[in-house]
Amino acid sequence: MKKIIILSLAIGFWQLNYGQKRINPNSSASIYVNATQTHLPHEDLQLLSMDAGIADLDSDGDLDILIANEHRPNILLINDGKGKFTNESSLRIPQVDYDSEDIGIADFDLDGDLDIIVVSEDDKTNELYLNNGDGTFRDEGNRIPVEGISNSVVVFDINNDGSPDVLIGNNGQNNVLINNGKGYFKDETAQRFGEFTDVTQDLTLADIDNDGDEDLLLGNEDANRILINDGKGFFEDQSSDRLPYRTAPEETREVDVADIDGDGDLDILYGNVQAFVENASRQNRLLLNNGKGFFADITETHLPKDNNRCFGVTFLDIDNDGDADIMTGNTNGPRFGGLTPFSVYLNNGKGSFTDATGTIIPESISGRGFDIDFVDLNGDGIKDLFLSNRGSQDFLLFGKKQ
Repeated sequence: MKKIIILSLAIGFWQLNYGQKRINPNSSASIYVNATQTHLPHEDLQLLSMDAGIADLDSDGDLDILIANEHRPNILLINDGKGKFTNESSLRIPQVDYDSEDIGIADFDLDGDLDIIVVSEDDKTNELYLNNGDGTFRDEGNRIPVEGISNSVVVFDINNDGSPDVLIGNNGQNNVLINNGKGYFKDETAQRFGEFTDVTQDLTLADIDNDGDEDLLLGNEDANRILINDGKGFFEDQSSDRLPYRTAPEETREVDVADIDGDGDLDILYGNVQAFVENASRQNRLLLNNGKGFFADITETHLPKDNNRCFGVTFLDIDNDGDADIMTGNTNGPRFGGLTPFSVYLNNGKGSFTDATGTIIPESISGRGFDIDFVDLNGDGIKDLFLSNRGSQDFLLFGKKQ
């Protein structure tokens, strides 16, 4: 009997230390360090953070942070190169009160620096800010030929002409805007999308059918969609053939993709809420790709049950073991109030996830999570976390070398 017990303990020790998961779930302090108080500005930023755009906006070789600030002026935080940020918003970007929701960053006018588009919801104002070359920005919103109740924007060279174009997700008709190469845009929605209306909360580009071009996933407050690219930037709605739909309502706030099982194709995660759609299921949904862009629902067998209102989701290798894990930002309180921990689900390497909330990220890191960014912000070669919280403290967590 003693030999059996010893052997069992030895096997358990080997699995813990040499199996696919090498992180001790009780050692979260050794993985991420909370740098919020020391490296983010202390002054009252009046934040209602909906999204963060992270890029080298002042062309000095490090990553800065632009915050889409709902019903308030947007916030631009400048990096000192070591991950310490200064609020230089009033010096660099027009300070106007829009219902800012989502950010896209690209060199729209092809002059060698990065420009900004921010889409807005209630006031129907799409903000375009062109870089003056020194990390200060001027308002060129009149170059955007459409307006709408907008919640999502993605930037991509849709027609393969070398200049970044813009896709906007709306409450209503979504838009395709084609760039003339100088930062002026033409509305080609009718030709490239066709006519359909949704309440779109998120747009995600991904080559789901492995044909070499970017398809488009729509996360909606009604039925989600998959639009397939013909290779020339014209999209066809093939949702009914490719997506398994729930019988209950689904209110999706965000969509992300990753190869969760290592088979070379992209799988889908829907981050779901119950906010504006009556009787919508809060359970997030995990879909497995068959390699050709047709999906099977594996939520019940591969994803832990949850009842969070999940406003932000992302795939990321949070435990540094080579596979795609999941992190979600949650807002469970009434009327978007209260503070809720961020959830973490660890991948076993084969696309099956276990709940590790409170082990990788400390439970003290709680808020009203709307966006999650996983990038190296302090220049040490290790990815960090910037967590956007609508109406509560944003967080900066530095990753540590393992």
